[in-house]
Amino acid sequence: MRIRRSVPILLVVVLVAAALTLIVQLRKHAPPEAARLLPGADGFLYVNLQWMRRANVTGDLPKVPHDPEYEDFIQATGFQFERDLDEAAFAIHYPSGAARGKSANPDQPRFSEILVGKIEGEKLSAYLRKLATSVDNYRSIDIYNIPLEGRTLRVAILAMDTVVASNHNDPQVIRGIIERSRKLASPFGGPAFLRQYYKEVPFASLGWAIFRAQPSNTPSGSLDASMLFSKPAVVVASVRYLGSVHFKAEAITNSEEEAKQVSDRLSSFLTIFRAAEITVAAPGPDASLKQFFESLKVAQHGERAELSAILPPELIRKMVAESPEHFTPQPPAPVPPDVHK
Repeated sequence: MRIRRSVPILLVVVLVAAALTLIVQLRKHAPPEAARLLPGADGFLYVNLQWMRRANVTGDLPKVPHDPEYEDFIQATGFQFERDLDEAAFAIHYPSGAARGKSANPDQPRFSEILVGKIEGEKLSAYLRKLATSVDNYRSIDIYNIPLEGRTLRVAILAMDTVVASNHNDPQVIRGIIERSRKLASPFGGPAFLRQYYKEVPFASLGWAIFRAQPSNTPSGSLDASMLFSKPAVVVASVRYLGSVHFKAEAITNSEEEAKQVSDRLSSFLTIFRAAEITVAAPGPDASLKQFFESLKVAQHGERAELSAILPPELIRKMVAESPEHFTPQPPAPVPPDVHK
């Protein structure tokens, strides 16, 4: 009798253990929670600054003087991006045909973002309230409407460590983020396009980007996708730290012929880039910079074209820490008097 009773109990334990294992594996391969809160979009970008600091990717950097406006922001909110921001996730909204007809800036993409870090809620709320022309309340969350460059930037504090912002025309975009933040985190959540291609991001990537390359619909002010692509494709780029920073960008096309065309164009650009670097390089080029140029590689794998590179830690530290030595902002030239007055 004891054996018969123990069998159902054992079966329940096994099923519960299997379910927990499945959930853990799904969460392991799901996009980060900050990215799953984002709305549907044409591109996604994520960076984990907390793990970059733990990996000491940039080393110890000297203090950099802040812009006066940024210093005022720090004093008012107590938040310093390079110190307090742990995660950032962005959604990129390409302009639609309808938006081109209605918007004053029809070719500019819109952005939605999730910022996770050490936030002093009361200070940040007071700062946002001063900037906002109006404040909406949705599901007990204040949404601050801030005019910025001819658009409305909507900002909301979701939690003690999370802020969301969006300059999308539709106010439902930020409200949708608030709705998703109120639900239990699910490995099946997040935009469909992100879920479909996140599996292509290498494990333990500290930063990644997934976006559609549409040569016929390139947003104004961005790199012209038609320089590389003749047909739509999806680009998955990632950064991992393995002693050095390993960068990889993979273009997923619809045919081997298109992938070969992209690879050939990348190789041509790389040849020109290297030739230009050799031409302008000063005597005795920097060893870390030379190592970076030598690591640049282009490859094709079936319907995919790949660009990879290795950035030595020394090069990253120099890029972040160094600034132009002889740059001094110049005041605007005086306006000449009107000789007709």
